[in-house]
Amino acid sequence: MENAEIRAEALIAASRLREHIRETPLEYSPHLSDRTGASVFLKLECQQITGSFKLRGATNKILALEEEAGDPSKGVVTASSGNHAAAVAYSLHRLGRKGVIYLPETVATAKLEALEPYGAELRLVGRDSVVGEIEAQKAARAENLEYVSPYDDPKVIAGQGTIALELERQAETIDAVFVPVGGGGLVAGIGATLKAREPAVRVVGCQPENSRVMAESVRAGKLLELDSEPTLADGTAGGIVPGSMTFPICRRVVDEFVLVSEEEIAAAMRLSIETHCLLIEGAAALSIAALLKDPAPYRSQSVILVVSGKKVGVDTLRTVLGA
Repeated sequence: MENAEIRAEALIAASRLREHIRETPLEYSPHLSDRTGASVFLKLECQQITGSFKLRGATNKILALEEEAGDPSKGVVTASSGNHAAAVAYSLHRLGRKGVIYLPETVATAKLEALEPYGAELRLVGRDSVVGEIEAQKAARAENLEYVSPYDDPKVIAGQGTIALELERQAETIDAVFVPVGGGGLVAGIGATLKAREPAVRVVGCQPENSRVMAESVRAGKLLELDSEPTLADGTAGGIVPGSMTFPICRRVVDEFVLVSEEEIAAAMRLSIETHCLLIEGAAALSIAALLKDPAPYRSQSVILVVSGKKVGVDTLRTVLGA
């Protein structure tokens, strides 16, 4: 998909999603602005209804399936490390549809508990989210279910692209946007939608050093199979399914990848609590940590940090805070 196609799909998605999602705030950060010399704004996707940006893409895909006049009783299957699962489960519950969700055995307890009220069937498999994606795709074929990818789908990418449309209304200028990257759906949607209108906007992909599959794949010019180490940014952890459409989009729209350490992620999480009274998960802290790693190129610029989600377990929080 080209940038203009993704932007066109994002505009359709915005209309489709209007009654189903929340337009999240864009807040100026005095602390980060003073510290970096840039005008820094936080796009608070952590305040989305299910606690992360994933509601946009998942709901757009499921609503599109409804519009295609398919069997409304037909179940949906997906795979996720947690936030996409919550988004799918919420949407299915709201629309009265059934679903099966594959999660890694390492999924955070807080994210697992968040799924319980929605009644979806949960299946734990493997330690990498890409294993669940492969199993979910097999189940879709074997059990006659609709597969909803966490990132590798035009409707999902377009749903995440609605964030860019909101940013264009909310921000006077946008020089750079920092986006957490896992499978690439979020940065593909935001980056392509923004660049279709203003190609000069700088898109920075933010990944943990412990799980850097997209960054290394873009550097190599091909999708790689790499092992991931445990990371506080579990929402971006894991591999990418072979042939994913997000890979060529990321190659085109991401101007730079910044890799951050676990210590830098933890420091960004603490900073968010201490200076913004904002509880965020590790993946959401990636954009903050990435800017702080090297703020000099962005001095005097208008910079947006996408804060992608807020689900963090108590045990993880204790570790981060040193309690």
